[in-house]
Amino acid sequence: MRPIVFDCDGVLVDSEELSWRAWRTVAGRHGVAISDEDVARLTGRTVAECHGVLADRGPLPGLEDFGEELAEVMHAQLEAHLQAFEDAVDALDTLAGRVPMAVASSSYRDRLDLSLRTTGLADHFDASVAGDEVAQGKPAPDLFLEAASRLGVDPADCLAVEDSPPGVASAVAAGMTVVAVERGSFGREELLEAGATSVVPRLTAAALIR
Repeated sequence: MRPIVFDCDGVLVDSEELSWRAWRTVAGRHGVAISDEDVARLTGRTVAECHGVLADRGPLPGLEDFGEELAEVMHAQLEAHLQAFEDAVDALDTLAGRVPMAVASSSYRDRLDLSLRTTGLADHFDASVAGDEVAQGKPAPDLFLEAASRLGVDPADCLAVEDSPPGVASAVAAGMTVVAVERGSFGREELLEAGATSVVPRLTAAALIR
């Protein structure tokens, strides 16, 4: 069976609304508003990329200070409210021990570990890669290439699971086949145009190992 590399936010855990609530809170403290259009454009990007876009609009603190402030608010949100998608849990439980699995997330390491630990998913994976551990975030291929490397497999042999166009493009650039799950933030056509081989309404083990 093909090794599988999963995105985390929006694929495994229902974090997008919590994440952007934290971003809006912290950016708003410094007079920068985040629109729904910003959310659509920046979902799937790294903290550094999002900060760079928003910093052009107002006096945000530097990336390090902003990141610390954001992490404090974000972690409180995640610890209190984060849940894994039920379909993702079912699929991972079925696949565990049958196929090598990794996570490739734009989130920084501390947030990724918190998300996986809080939802009880950490033990399902053989490797994980965080956004602060590679040179370039999605849609560059770095995260997926590093995930394959940590699994000890060829990227071309891997299946990637994503939910955003930048994430799909990242996995395609790494040479992976991509299954996209439609969670509501992006439509089927957007995901196919980014390079997804198929789009599914929910995750199942059967859709990932066929």
